[in-house]
Amino acid sequence: MSDTIKILTIQDLSCYGQCSITVALPIISAFGIETAVIPSAVLSTHTSGFSEYTVRDLTEDLPAIKKHWEKEGIYFDAIYTGYIGSIEQFEYIKEIIDSRLKPGGKVFVDPAMADHGEFYFGFDQEFADKMGEHCKLGDYILPNTTEACYILHRPWKEDFTHEEMLEIANELSTFTKKHVILKGDNHKENELGMIVLDKDQLDDVETVYNKKIDYVSHGTGDVFASSFVGSVLNGKSPSDASKIAGEFTKRSIEETIDDTEHSYGVKFEKVIPEIQNFLNLY
Repeated sequence: MSDTIKILTIQDLSCYGQCSITVALPIISAFGIETAVIPSAVLSTHTSGFSEYTVRDLTEDLPAIKKHWEKEGIYFDAIYTGYIGSIEQFEYIKEIIDSRLKPGGKVFVDPAMADHGEFYFGFDQEFADKMGEHCKLGDYILPNTTEACYILHRPWKEDFTHEEMLEIANELSTFTKKHVILKGDNHKENELGMIVLDKDQLDDVETVYNKKIDYVSHGTGDVFASSFVGSVLNGKSPSDASKIAGEFTKRSIEETIDDTEHSYGVKFEKVIPEIQNFLNLY
């Protein structure tokens, strides 16, 4: 019997630009995990910094893919969802999880829909409410503060105190089966923190820190989530996986920051050779 771990990731495919599937597929594969994909939509480019991009919604393809995989007996050890293309897709994705995830398999949800206090183009509070329900399927959810606030119907601000971050993470515990990884704790100077919570151990919440780099780029959330998923599937705890993902993302930014023409993502490819070092370190 094969001992290969197989994961399915469901998110959009931007034909140009380093985000979503074009990030998840190579990174998770580099962690030694066999990775299959379902594109939720196909875009000519990602939506940040480009204009007049094309979008093809693939909602109607999801049930046909599931039906074919049922016929072929294809199952997965884990399923990871990112950018979901429409409200209608949530039910189809739930059916895929119910049908194609092996017993005891893990579900990772990156509720990719907002950042910096605003929804991504085309999303609204109704979508956020559906995403909150979708998060309840997840063994691990990985929101940033904006996404968390929309899910919780609470106001967002640029900087939350550490105590407020802990409060938000605690509220999010009702939107996951097990783990919350809340990104964006800025209360320490020159460091960026992630709140790591196990809903069965709410008195033992951990904050993981990495060096903060003053650089904003599209796709870094996908880099973090993908390296987190790869780390967990290599047996790492949520805390250590968060450290690895934070370090992988930081190194990807460091490889990019001096290239003023590289404005459409981060150079994560240059950091892939360091993955084994990260796994050995943590």
